[in-house]
Formats: sequence, C-alpha cells, structure tokens
Amino acid sequence: MNQKVDTSLAECLENAKTAADKVSLLFQYMDQHGQSFYDESVTQLQHGLQAAFLARTNGATDEQVTAALLHDIGHFLMDEHDAQGDFLQEDWCHETVGADLLEPFFPTVIIESIRQHVPAKRYLCAVDPRYHDGLSQASKRSLDLQGGKFTPEEVAEFEKNPHHETVVLVRRWDDGAKIKDLEVPGLEAYQETVESCVLQGNGK
Repeated sequence: MNQKVDTSLAECLENAKTAADKVSLLFQYMDQHGQSFYDESVTQLQHGLQAAFLARTNGATDEQVTAALLHDIGHFLMDEHDAQGDFLQEDWCHETVGADLLEPFFPTVIIESIRQHVPAKRYLCAVDPRYHDGLSQASKRSLDLQGGKFTPEEVAEFEKNPHHETVVLVRRWDDGAKIKDLEVPGLEAYQETVESCVLQGNGK
C-alpha cells in the first residue's frame, strides 16, 4: 500500500483563529484536492457536494449536512489520484484518516458519521437484502476489501452506537451522490452551515 497522508490541512485548521477561517481553509483544500475522480461519474468534490445537497433537500440538520459534505475528506488527504487506482484495490481506511483529522474541530455525531460510513455499508448489506444491488460498481468492488457484510453480532454492535441512525442516513446520501453532470450548489452554499458546527474553543 502506497499511502501518504497530507498533514498540512490539520496544521492550518489548528492555527486558524475563527470558525469562518477554519471552514474557508477547509473548503480551499477541498477545492484544490478534490478534482481527482471518485469513480467514472464524479470527482471527489462533486461527490461530497451531491451528498450534502441530498442531505439538505431531505430536511437534514446542519450536523447531518456537514457530515454528508465531509464524509470522504480522508480521500482528499491521501495520495489517491485516479491514475493510480490503488484505493479501489486496497482499503486505505480513508474513513479513519478523515475522522481523526477533523475530530478536534467538530462534534461527535459528525466524526462518527465520517468514521462509520464505511461500516454502515457493511451494515446495510446485512440488514437490507436489496441494498447491495443498488450500490455502484466501485462500492461493490470495495465491499470485499472492507470485510463484506456484517455478521449478526456486528450488526448488534453497530446499532449500539447512539449516532448509528445518522450514520446510516449519511451512507445513503453517499450512495446517491454519484450522478454524472448533476448541477448542485458549490462549497460556498455550505459555509454558514459548516461554521455553525465548529466546536466551541475551536474558533466558534
């Protein structure tokens, strides 16, 4: 595995004085590093924006919209360019990378939604027989790398998480956010929403 995690964003967020500054820096990073393709249909940035749009149009809370927008931030932080293709053949644990980076700055429900959105796919494959059929080819390929569907014991453990319902919502928005050429609002539409979620003591 040729994994390289970019730590520059964490350093910038730590040094930013206000919530607005943190979110602006985060969005600048996403814009600069989100142009590689998530799959054959959308870039990483387009995928996040589509997920956030689905969340907002379904009446989600600010925290849920923010989680949907940022759920794949770990992909942005790793050396995962589409020309390499490695992240479709190896599990680079992008969910853990992203959650760990943002944990000092956002509440637990957002961090858990980022950290658990991959296990949520495995959970849904176990509890919803139709779910697997609706996955994209990229998600189906990565499922086996990520451990396959949950066992009954793993299902029960997942459901103990007090945020598991939000995690599942974020997962479903994730799955629906892969539509080629879909026009949705850009990052600027989420500035105030994400700012409102920055933790006290981290510029809020």
